[in-house]
Amino acid sequence: MLRRLAFSLWYYFRPPWDTGITPPEVVEAIEGPDALTPGRALDLGCGTGTNSLYLARHGWQVVGVDFAATAIRRARRKAKEAGLAVDFYAADVTRLDFLQPPFDLALDVGCFHTLDAEGRLRYRDQLRRLLRPGARFMLYAFGPRQGRMGDMGITADEVKQLFLPDFRLLRVEGGTDPGGPSAAWYWLERI
Repeated sequence: MLRRLAFSLWYYFRPPWDTGITPPEVVEAIEGPDALTPGRALDLGCGTGTNSLYLARHGWQVVGVDFAATAIRRARRKAKEAGLAVDFYAADVTRLDFLQPPFDLALDVGCFHTLDAEGRLRYRDQLRRLLRPGARFMLYAFGPRQGRMGDMGITADEVKQLFLPDFRLLRVEGGTDPGGPSAAWYWLERI
């Protein structure tokens, strides 16, 4: 509850992660030489909808979920102003029973790494239920660190332990977030 309130308050201002820019890794997956075929996409921790709107502009049928109601209100307003049809829900990404499968793509840019161990298991179970075999899951997560809201982050080994054997790990690219902490992109495929 406290975490949800803190994130909602951030969105009354402009949180540092809400850049309004779709990451180049997502652009590459959608527009690059091996571009994914548009289908149904799930944007987990969608914030104000930057990536959801990007996907919708490129032919995807998009559902965005974030537990910060303030962010979802902004996302809905941005979609309306852009004339794009995106379904946005103020909801917990670990409790998505209201959504029906199948999805062809799940995208998470900075949400998963904030979840505790129990939340991560529920999140994985939701993805396992919602993604069709062959669907892609793109995950951007910080490495372990102490954050404003306590410990957060995940290692590549933890991602493998949690998601395999239901997902195949296709690729991992490490690096640093513009804010400084270690981070990585994980590309997974639902088996």
